[in-house]
Amino acid sequence: MSKAIEQAYGIPARFFHWITAFLLIVQYAIGILMPDVHRDTKPEGLIAWHLTVGVLIVLVVLLRLVWRAAHGTPAELETIPRHLRMLASVTHWVLYALLVAVPLLGWANASSRGWRVALAGIVPLPPLSQQGSSIGHEAGDIHQLLSWVLLALIGLHVCAAVFHHVVLGDNTLRRMLPRRSQDDI
Repeated sequence: MSKAIEQAYGIPARFFHWITAFLLIVQYAIGILMPDVHRDTKPEGLIAWHLTVGVLIVLVVLLRLVWRAAHGTPAELETIPRHLRMLASVTHWVLYALLVAVPLLGWANASSRGWRVALAGIVPLPPLSQQGSSIGHEAGDIHQLLSWVLLALIGLHVCAAVFHHVVLGDNTLRRMLPRRSQDDI
C-alpha cells in the first residue's frame, strides 16, 4: 500500500464517513417503507426507528465535524486541481449542513406533533418546537424536500468519487475505502 493513501484519511475519518453512509442507507430505507405521517399518526414502529436513526445521524455528523476541525484534511489533497478542490469543499460543506438540518427539521416536526425524540430511543431530548406549532409542521414539509436534495447531493458525491477513480485515475476514492479493499480496486 502506498504511503500517500495511508496518510490520506485515518481510521476515525473513514469510520465517520462509512457509519454516516450506513445510517443514511438505513434512514432512507425506513423513510420509504414507513407509513405516511398524518395528524393522528403515532410514532411507533418504523416511524420510531426513523426518529432514532435521525438523532444518530446528527450525533455522528457533529462528532465528525469536531474530528475534522481538530485534524483538518490531508495535505495530499493539495495535489488535486484547485477548481475540483473548491467544488469538493463546497459540496462537502453543503452535505454536512444538510446532514444536520434535515434531521433537525424532522425533530422539530416530531416535536410539533407531541412526539418524544430520544437519543438511541432512551435518553429524551428537548423539543425543538412547541406542540401544535405551525412552524414545526412546516418543518416537516421542508424536511421531506431537503431529504430529496440531500439524496441528489449524495448521488453527486458518489459520481464524483467514481469520476476521480475511473477518469482522473487518482487516489481520491481509495483514500476513503477500508485498507484491505484498496488493493482490489
